[in-house]
Amino acid sequence: MFNFSFFPQWQQRYNITILCTIALFICFIDRVNISVAILPMQTEFGWSDTVKGMVLASFFIGYMLMQIVGGVLASKFGGKIVLGSAVIFWSIFTMLTPILAMASLPMLILGRILLGLGEGASVPSAYSLFKHWVPKAEQARTISIFSSGAPLGTIIGLIASGWIINHYDWAMVFYIFGSLGFIWVVFWLLFAYSKPKDNPKISKEEVKLIYAEKEEIKQHEPVPWKQFFNKAPVWALFYTAFTTQWTLYLFLAWLPSYFADVHGFSITQAGLSSAAPWLTMIIMMNVAGVVSDKLIKSGKSAGFTRKLVQSLGLLGSALFLFLVLFVSEPIMAVLYTCGALGALSFCYSGYTVNPMDIAPKHSESLFGVVNTAATLPGILAVAITGWLVDITSSYHSAFILAAGLSISGALIFIIYGTGKKIID
Repeated sequence: MFNFSFFPQWQQRYNITILCTIALFICFIDRVNISVAILPMQTEFGWSDTVKGMVLASFFIGYMLMQIVGGVLASKFGGKIVLGSAVIFWSIFTMLTPILAMASLPMLILGRILLGLGEGASVPSAYSLFKHWVPKAEQARTISIFSSGAPLGTIIGLIASGWIINHYDWAMVFYIFGSLGFIWVVFWLLFAYSKPKDNPKISKEEVKLIYAEKEEIKQHEPVPWKQFFNKAPVWALFYTAFTTQWTLYLFLAWLPSYFADVHGFSITQAGLSSAAPWLTMIIMMNVAGVVSDKLIKSGKSAGFTRKLVQSLGLLGSALFLFLVLFVSEPIMAVLYTCGALGALSFCYSGYTVNPMDIAPKHSESLFGVVNTAATLPGILAVAITGWLVDITSSYHSAFILAAGLSISGALIFIIYGTGKKIID
């Protein structure tokens, strides 16, 4: 499937990009399916919105714990082994979700934590592969293509989950989606390599292109952990990642419930309507990636480019979140949430690429730390939203909080962020 030798311009590094993107696609299908399935689960098990928020948030405990560990493991053993193992692990716990839910609430929460633990290694291990495989001139667009797997998986997960629940039941969602990881791993074993030199099919020309503007990176370079925590630009990166992901996780977990609770959508309608903002995100994410690489190619600095797209993403998202507060018609709510995620997509050419700028030798380890900060909203935003909805009977407070955090994240990154290499 991925041996594209009949395409004259096909390069071996594209196999890595495609397979990592598909892995992230599966990752998000397995993550978001419960956002729709939890609607009938809440009714069946009699959960309050606070309990529902706890179930949704529990995934991110495991996901957060694995970020740094996943980066270290990928640096030591290579991205191929770590990502392949992670997909198998989380696929098993996806399929176990209905059994655990029937057993007890604590067992379900434990299963969600373990599912998150598996998925937590996905992005750091992909970054480990990208630091070896991706030429500097292609970094933003590669990360954008890879990151597109997240909203694409979210779209398919939301739409398909509603359809499956209506035609079968909520448990079937987890069985069907959980099986996809086992299919993917067959192609991963056949076509993925941790480093270019491990691939017997790669040409000398492609190797030369990959390392044209960077040195070949050793597999076991010691990680300068202290430097990660004594640099102001790194802390700015942590904070802007936190604020970016707050809105993302708010939408990821609660958008179907918002459309169902506020606008009276059915489960199928809520899934379909929630998919539209993620489709907008896919389109704009790749537009931002191309624009970012062209800006750098035209002579703009990496620092200017990252700050530009990051601030456009956060401030634009905040604007649309404020607009959502004043809508009563469902179509306008869908359009404004599309605008919020469409704007937020620019951040994926900002903070997610920045570790490659400031720590090119240790980007997967640094991104593991950054994504730990970025995963905190998966716990806090998801759980706090449930609490706010319970005590206010409205989503307004949740949207206002997300908008305020976005504005602060943009300002911090503009002031303290950088695109220069600051970590050896």
